[in-house]
Amino acid sequence: MRYLHTMLRVRNLDVALKFYCDALGLKEVRRVNNEKGRFTLVFLCAPEDEPLLAQSKGRGQPLLELTYNYDEEDYGEARYFGHLAYEVDDIYATCSRLQNMGIVINRPPRDGQMAFVRSPDHQSIELLQKGDALPPKEPWVSMPNTGHW
Repeated sequence: MRYLHTMLRVRNLDVALKFYCDALGLKEVRRVNNEKGRFTLVFLCAPEDEPLLAQSKGRGQPLLELTYNYDEEDYGEARYFGHLAYEVDDIYATCSRLQNMGIVINRPPRDGQMAFVRSPDHQSIELLQKGDALPPKEPWVSMPNTGHW
C-alpha cells in the first residue's frame, strides 16, 4: 500500500490557490477539469516533496488534492475534508480482506479501479488500483453502493 493524497473541498478555487500556493508555498503539479462531472481537481506538492513526486510511478504522491465543485453546495464544517487515498496492489483482494473483517465497502470497485470505505470515525478512505484497472469481476460489478463516503 502507498499513501497518495488527501482531498479537501474548496468553495473558491482562486482564493484557495492563493492560500495554498502563494502563502504556504505549495506548487501546482496537475489539474483535471471535468466539465461533465462539473468539477476541477488541483494537485499540489510541497517543495521538499518534489523529489518524491518525481520518483513516484503511476499516480503521483504525496499530494494535496483540492476539489472544486462547480455547483454550490453547503458542506458544513466537517465535509470540507474529503478523503485519504491509498494505492493497492489488488483492489479486489484488498476489498475482500476488508469485507471479511466486517468493514463495509461503501463504494465497491465495480470498475476494477476505485473503492471507498469509511473509518470507525467516519473518515472516507479511497482505495485505488495500482496501474491499470483490473477487469470487472463479480461480486463487485453487481454490488450497490452502501451509505455514503
